[in-house]
Amino acid sequence: MGNKTRGLFNGRMLLKRKKRVRFSKNRSRSYFFKDWERYDPLEGAPQAKGIVLEKVEVTPKKPSSGKRKSCKVQLTKNGKVVTAYIPLNKGISFVDEHNDVVVERIGGAQKGARGDLPGVKFKIVSVNGIALKELVKGRKQKPMR
Repeated sequence: MGNKTRGLFNGRMLLKRKKRVRFSKNRSRSYFFKDWERYDPLEGAPQAKGIVLEKVEVTPKKPSSGKRKSCKVQLTKNGKVVTAYIPLNKGISFVDEHNDVVVERIGGAQKGARGDLPGVKFKIVSVNGIALKELVKGRKQKPMR
């Protein structure tokens, strides 16, 4: 490709070059056109409410082993189904089917899965209006519906 053209009347050549190398290096096409926004189940929101459909166990990626507790959640705003991780020890015992839960993005790489969990991008924050952390520590009890 060589060096940039220089000079007083080279504006058109510089614009042509800019067009050609626009998506090179770290700037990918999806960065410019925000492709990820189109497929975001939360639609740009930090958190979303949903209903637990079923509990599932996800097996982690290669060097790790075991079964990570998670569940399928159907979001109330658009009906999309996402897999959400259930954090904390014994957190799974407080999440039952048909509970109302609040999910938020997991703390991994931008728009990516967290650590060794393939395809799991969300985690559960609260169950039936009460924070999961409070339930696990025994400070509050889950209301029966």
